[in-house]
Amino acid sequence: MRVAVVGNAPLETDYSAEIDACDIVIRFNAAPEYGRHAGLKTSILFLMNSGKTMQQHLNDPAFLDSALLASAEQVYLPYHPEIIRKYHPKPNLLSRLKGRRADLTWEIIQKLGERQKRITILPPQFYEENCAELGISPEQMRLLFPSTGFLGIRYALTLPSGGTGNVGVWGFGWRGWKRHSWKAERTCVERMATVGLITVMTIDDRSRCLQTKSTETGRNDT
Repeated sequence: MRVAVVGNAPLETDYSAEIDACDIVIRFNAAPEYGRHAGLKTSILFLMNSGKTMQQHLNDPAFLDSALLASAEQVYLPYHPEIIRKYHPKPNLLSRLKGRRADLTWEIIQKLGERQKRITILPPQFYEENCAELGISPEQMRLLFPSTGFLGIRYALTLPSGGTGNVGVWGFGWRGWKRHSWKAERTCVERMATVGLITVMTIDDRSRCLQTKSTETGRNDT
């Protein structure tokens, strides 16, 4: 079984055929490359269930009625409500008065349930294990947070055959929100590629898009 994990960094080359040919395709949030260079198949859509950006998406009919969301066979929420309660930043008073909430879990369940989406909430242990993998200490867990993309890559390794080098990774740039440990995430992903757990097909390095195939192990998993 082949798994494609598609990040949100731009793809300069059309990988639609390779990605859509995979048995499972994982995408994230608004997936800007969807329908362009990253294909159309969406087996699992990871949606942040915390944060201002996702709350805006949930209030946007264009997102709720999008082809991306319609194509998603399943929706995964990476943050268990207990994780949000314990670690995630809380909106200030003014933001709360404007309707901002830290935990969007139940709003997602309600709105996507109306669209007949199957929704899975990942357990809190999964989040905490990945914080440890990134070297985020318990004392830092209110300051630093694994990105949805990193959690998606790590989840792909738990799927059947996911840990045998059949996971291909496209479109990750390891930059964005300052509270993600981008350097640690990239180092961890590169380490997984080095030992053959995954194949990194594209890396967005700002100025260029690199393609790397696992020629060292004689595999071409995509």
